[in-house]
Amino acid sequence: MMSFNVADFYSSMTKVDYIDGSKTLKFTTKMNTSHISDAIKINRNTAGFEAEVKKYVNNNFDVFVNDAPKNLTFTGSQISGETVWVYFETSGVSDISSLKIKNTILLSAFPKQINLVNIAYKGNLRTMNFQRGKEVNEVTF
Repeated sequence: MMSFNVADFYSSMTKVDYIDGSKTLKFTTKMNTSHISDAIKINRNTAGFEAEVKKYVNNNFDVFVNDAPKNLTFTGSQISGETVWVYFETSGVSDISSLKIKNTILLSAFPKQINLVNIAYKGNLRTMNFQRGKEVNEVTF
């Protein structure tokens, strides 16, 4: 007979879509509600929870297009059960030859945290993964 130990799985997933018409990169990040609540030390039912999540993501996610840093604009967030969704974007992206991302979401709170980023750009798909010791990743198109 086999037995399995219950272990927490720590991960976040970010989807990046390039919108050609508006020259915008749109980001959708999905995180576990309890994990982000523990990391920012605010109860999810507190009025300022979503604002603190946005601030946390802004401090732990950086984007560089063709080696130039980009400002992120937050467009919304929502909590759906055990999932927090955060939406943000950066505009003025006419062409991408390289995309570098620094993603430290939850890495300081959870040693085994893994962050995945899937990028869709003009028919090309790339995947990045981030963990402690590998906080920065870069892809080329």
